[in-house]
Amino acid sequence: MIKEFCAENFTHIPQAIQNGAKRVELCDNLHVGGTSVSTGVMAETIDYCHEKNVSVMTMIRPREGDFYYNDTELKMMEIDLLEAKKIGADGVVFGCLTENAETIDTDALERLIDKADGLQITFHMAFDSLPKEEQFKAIDWLSENGVNRILTHGGPAGTLIHENFAHLKELIAYANHRLIILPGGGITKENSEEVAGTLGVSEVHGTRIV
Repeated sequence: MIKEFCAENFTHIPQAIQNGAKRVELCDNLHVGGTSVSTGVMAETIDYCHEKNVSVMTMIRPREGDFYYNDTELKMMEIDLLEAKKIGADGVVFGCLTENAETIDTDALERLIDKADGLQITFHMAFDSLPKEEQFKAIDWLSENGVNRILTHGGPAGTLIHENFAHLKELIAYANHRLIILPGGGITKENSEEVAGTLGVSEVHGTRIV
């Protein structure tokens, strides 16, 4: 099982790797759901993790708040993404929705996916802001356009992960190995085996995963 440790900057990464993390999602400002880190943090983290054979997925998100980005913000995201690629990130994490979170913003996503060519791509928990019927349509589009995984809690923030098992199972069955449904939010080292076993997944995500 791959335990993806959600890290706020570098501070806790050495301990997390020592405790069994096999992949790192690198963010800043976790109290707002994660934003892009500085180039320096990214460079040193990637160097350290690669020495330990641990891969790094770096967050591409210019600010807190919603996931509807204007042209200027998308340019910022493109620059950050290209920098991550140049530094040696294994993958990037982003998500773009339309103005009222009614559906994914395919125009914005196409821009970022094009720049990410060659990197793994995770669509982050912006996915959970979509209406449930739109989530299945999003899986279709994302799987057809090069996205490798979707990070999802399976329900609203603040709910317990086991309350969302039924919907997570629906998403996993619908994805049908076209991409990976990566459960996250409230998964800890104490319950990660139970979550993975119940859902039949081989990857889990969290800030307390190890």
